Amino acid sequence: MTRLQLKQGPAATRVLGVGSYQPDRVVTNDDLSQLMDTNDQWIRDRVGIIERRFAEKDELLVDMAVTAGRNALADAGVDVSEVDTVIVPNCTMPAPIPNAAAQVADRIGIKAPGAFDLNAACAGFCYGLGVASDLIRSGSAGKVLVIGAEKLTDVVDPVDRANAIIFADGAGAAVVGPSDEPGIGPVAWGSAGDLVDTIYMRDHRYIYQEGQSVFRWATTQIAPIALRALELAGLEPSDVDVLIPHQANLRIVEAIAKRLRAKGAREDMVVADDIRYSGNTSSASIPMALDHMRKAGTVKSGDVVLMVGFGAGLSYAGQVVICP
Repeated sequence: MTRLQLKQGPAATRVLGVGSYQPDRVVTNDDLSQLMDTNDQWIRDRVGIIERRFAEKDELLVDMAVTAGRNALADAGVDVSEVDTVIVPNCTMPAPIPNAAAQVADRIGIKAPGAFDLNAACAGFCYGLGVASDLIRSGSAGKVLVIGAEKLTDVVDPVDRANAIIFADGAGAAVVGPSDEPGIGPVAWGSAGDLVDTIYMRDHRYIYQEGQSVFRWATTQIAPIALRALELAGLEPSDVDVLIPHQANLRIVEAIAKRLRAKGAREDMVVADDIRYSGNTSSASIPMALDHMRKAGTVKSGDVVLMVGFGAGLSYAGQVVICP
């Protein structure tokens, strides 16, 4: 009988480096109040955002992903020749083909890699990180560049008072490679397809969400996913140094942290609040927050970081990562 040969990869993986990119254009709440019936205090109270970054018309998702990817490779000290797979989680490419990943890889200088996009909306980066880790452990990849990138201003009605205040543009990336010790825990993921109509593209053009429905779902259902990720990694809530939920809404972030502390997470657990100055950047929000926190010194190498993403689909995913 003919037998197939299978590859055997390393037992463990880790994040080797991270990087991010944001456009230069800063948009404040006062700027938005010139376009719609809103004001600074209303936005701060409702979603916690003070300002966000918007890309210019000619700045593409691919452009932002390239810069974030290069920054992550530099941070990791990894040469482009070492990368054999590129994954770009996103939900805002202007057309389904060509994908972003192949274009990004070519512009960075990564030759002939496996390259694909992944759409799990705001959970995309955690999905991509889980896939990257498993590809390496299976022997199918050596080093993987994962880049969450979004240009949400392309798909947001600029005068939609409920949504235009939230979304923004940017990219965040991580280089994943083999490790002697586990640095990326198992992914805890899933979906709630029965709630698909709470976030969708209205008229196939503009993003729309039932804000209150999404808020109720996220504040009650995401903390258990985070706890499941800890369980899969063999850790307790008290082991967590840093919590980085998807930066959807500061009130949601704070609610998740409160529920985890009720289950034993420490009071001194650092909680990402990057949304205050970055807005909601969907699949870019978690890696961007991690990069910003490292640069600010609020997160350090070796910290136990609990990530959990959630969004349209409804899709969700989380895992524990040791900070590079």
